[in-house]
Amino acid sequence: MKRSLLTASATSLAELIRQGEVRSVDVVNAHIAHLREVNGDINAVVVDRIDEARREATLADSRLREEGPDGLPPFHGVPCTIKECFALEGMPQTGGLVARRDHIATTDATAVHRLRSAGAIPIGVTNVSELCMWMETSNALYGRSKNPYDPSRIVGGSSGGEGAIVGAGASPFGLGADIGGSIRMPAFFNGVFGHKPSGGLVPGTGQWPIAENEALRYLTTGPIARRAEDLMPLLRVLAGPDGVDTGCEAIDLGDPNQVALGDLRVLHIAHNGNGPVHQDLAEAQVRCVEHLQQLGATIGLPEFPKLRRSYDIWSASLYRAADTSFADYMGYDRRFRPIRDSLRWFTGTSPHTLPALALAVFEKTPGLIPGQVQRWMAAGHELRQELETALGTDGVLLFPSYPRPAPRHYRPLLRPLSFVYTAIFNILQVPVTQVPLGLNQEGLPVGIQVVAAWGQDHLTIAVAQELERAFGGWVPPPRLFDA
Repeated sequence: MKRSLLTASATSLAELIRQGEVRSVDVVNAHIAHLREVNGDINAVVVDRIDEARREATLADSRLREEGPDGLPPFHGVPCTIKECFALEGMPQTGGLVARRDHIATTDATAVHRLRSAGAIPIGVTNVSELCMWMETSNALYGRSKNPYDPSRIVGGSSGGEGAIVGAGASPFGLGADIGGSIRMPAFFNGVFGHKPSGGLVPGTGQWPIAENEALRYLTTGPIARRAEDLMPLLRVLAGPDGVDTGCEAIDLGDPNQVALGDLRVLHIAHNGNGPVHQDLAEAQVRCVEHLQQLGATIGLPEFPKLRRSYDIWSASLYRAADTSFADYMGYDRRFRPIRDSLRWFTGTSPHTLPALALAVFEKTPGLIPGQVQRWMAAGHELRQELETALGTDGVLLFPSYPRPAPRHYRPLLRPLSFVYTAIFNILQVPVTQVPLGLNQEGLPVGIQVVAAWGQDHLTIAVAQELERAFGGWVPPPRLFDA
């Protein structure tokens, strides 16, 4: 019974609870027990709320007995986890910054409130990279998170704790945020599903740090889940304006289950023009293309030369959108001096991580050359138009998630721009679903990004559901489940 609870979708768990086949208390306790077994190894959940979760599960079971199953919210009694940068009442919300170590949320972020109103029960908050701006999850407050498939490998970032705990089977789903791949890279490295919604679909109110101006539409809030069938129900819970996030708007979401996969146009690109990806990922992408072609989909090989300048487009767009610098966020309650604090890092006395210090030092470089920001922003607008035109309302693009499976710790410092495989789609504001495609011979997850035009989130999720059916989706880590 325990294994079945730890591998089931959140949707199916909710149905089991509604039908009285299992209690919410049993589901919550199974995940808490597994969390306690694995978290010391992967350091994914940084602060738990086990006692509160058990009380809420007991209340959920009482409500079912008193009111019956009709009218219960969609995720009634189902446990989940929350990225630490989101406000969850009574829990820390530091964003991995030492200067905020004493900050405790006094209310729920909009997305958290919506999940709890839908019946979900948070069992803890998960680790992030410092200020949520690096692809490896580590900070001076909580330490480093480790991959459930191989603890010598990274979990991705910045929602790395979420990816790891969902990938480990200790949470059916979690809440993440993504401004450069922070949902998709952790989902990829940890072998689970992640969805970056269309820009402006889900409000980011109540997370810290928060985006500003146009970046409100680059920063997206979305689910990480072990099963694809949960993505759209979770997205429906999260979506819609809250009257606070000015970048958010109402979008009519389609139904993935009504998509005729044989009528789709499937475009695919092997890499972004800056060098090939790992053979395991390339071969997995080919298998996806061949499978969808067998279903009747029309296959295309488009060319988007501007993808080679993904980093320039991403960095220029964020530079133009930001009123508050990354260095200002790092300083928080004091003046931050990038050079001085970087020197402190070499003496072991800095409270900051090396990637955060490097970003603070170099964040102004897009504006050093006259006209550079305008040039790359214009290129981004042109690329978005080209992609939207190519995809239309019946097309998806298959694209690598990262150049290689999960690298070892610290290795991303040697290839700091590899994140642009995901980051470019934040600037283009299009929906992307990260899809797991099993494990390679080293036992590491492989996967693919599925991209669609703005507002066509149901298309990427429909393809994700089909690829899960064809290739198996999430594979529970053998070292944690079969030991």
